[in-house]
Amino acid sequence: LVRMGYYDDVAFFRAIAGFVVQWGIHGEPEVNRAWKKATIAADEVKQSNVAGTLSFAMAASPTSRTTQLFINLRDNTNLDAMGFAPVCRVVDGMASVDAIFTGHGSEAGRDQAAIQTEGNAYLRERYPNLDYIQRAVVAPLK
Repeated sequence: LVRMGYYDDVAFFRAIAGFVVQWGIHGEPEVNRAWKKATIAADEVKQSNVAGTLSFAMAASPTSRTTQLFINLRDNTNLDAMGFAPVCRVVDGMASVDAIFTGHGSEAGRDQAAIQTEGNAYLRERYPNLDYIQRAVVAPLK
C-alpha cells in the first residue's frame, strides 16, 4: 500500500489525544470503491500495544482488517486481548506523531461512509484542521 501511494494525501481522521491517531481511508472515492471489500490477513498478537506501536484498525474481529491503521499514543495494552496486533513501531519522530491535530477527537471518524464516498473533499470542508500524510515511503532501517 505504501509503495503504490495509497497513503499519500490521506487524513488522520480519528485522532484522540492520549489514545490513538488513525488513518487509512483514501482521499479519492474511486480508490475507496476499489479497496472496499479487500481485507488484510490477521496477525498473531506477539507484542503489546504500547505507545508508538502501529496496529491495523478493525471492525469486529481480526479478519476485518482493511487499509486503516492507528498509532498508539499511550500504552493501550487492553487492545492486545481484542486481537489488535502491532505490526511495527515508531523509532524516530514520535514528537511529530504527538503533534497531530486531535481537536476533533473521533468526530470526523464517526461518518466513515461519508469519508469513503466523498473523500478528502468532505474532510477538508467539514474538518479543515485535520493533519494529512503528504507522502508515505518505505525506507530502509538505519
